[in-house]
Amino acid sequence: MPRPSPFQPDCLAGRIALITGGGSGIGFEIARQLLRHGCHGVVLCGRRESFLQKACALLQTETPPTVSVSYHVTDVRDPAVCRDAVAHVDATYGRLDILVNAAAGNFLAAAKDLSPKGFATVLAIDALGTFHMCHAAYPLLSRRRDRDSNEPTALVLNLSATLQYGATWWQAHASAAKSAVDSLTRSLALEWGMDGIRVVGIAPGPIANTPGTTKLAPDTENAVATQIPLGRMGHAWEIGEAVVFLCVAPYVTGDVLVVDGGHWLYRTPTVPRERVAELSRKVERQSRAQAPQASL
Repeated sequence: MPRPSPFQPDCLAGRIALITGGGSGIGFEIARQLLRHGCHGVVLCGRRESFLQKACALLQTETPPTVSVSYHVTDVRDPAVCRDAVAHVDATYGRLDILVNAAAGNFLAAAKDLSPKGFATVLAIDALGTFHMCHAAYPLLSRRRDRDSNEPTALVLNLSATLQYGATWWQAHASAAKSAVDSLTRSLALEWGMDGIRVVGIAPGPIANTPGTTKLAPDTENAVATQIPLGRMGHAWEIGEAVVFLCVAPYVTGDVLVVDGGHWLYRTPTVPRERVAELSRKVERQSRAQAPQASL
């Protein structure tokens, strides 16, 4: 269970959020944390209506009756449907403060076996889908600018990953897609800052009990944990709280916050820690004993 939040329970008071991929996994937990920290309304978007209905029903049991939780069936690959989702938010609330692009598609595939259709599908959901939602939401997000204080008042948050920071086995398609998402995050942050819109990303590491982990690393949680410097997999609520931080950090834009317990930094140690001092002294003695040799 999550510990008490370090953030004020009303730090997002009155805000309206739209979350793609909000029917399950990390997207759902982001919605939960936004509501727990004061959001007045949240609209969940996804392709599976049954998931959205269950997610909304659960969130409604956790929030006061004055708080609104609704959904819009949305396939982010279709720009017209994305515009419909934003129009639903506009008609319901007349404003949008936070857009979270958490819709994603992924699967394990060796590059030699990956079909062009499979590659294109992941890019269409992750990269094009993120752009479609950002493009559709821009007019509504830009209304939020406080022109008196010149402070940014709207936020776009794009769900990224760490797959693309080096290279990841069997993830050529997802790595390409998330690289595009990160580039889009920086470009939009540059262009939209003048319109009062911050654009940031968040890159979760291995998160326990989520559909993504089940699909990409089935039955390997213990093995994965050994490759994380902090020694455990993350929890979805930790990603949700990191999103809350980004929502209330007014001078952060264009950056991607990695929340992975140090996972992407991991390398197998060449020397066990308990032998480092011993071997260091031995190597030092050997190096000092090596005299210069004449060239042949």
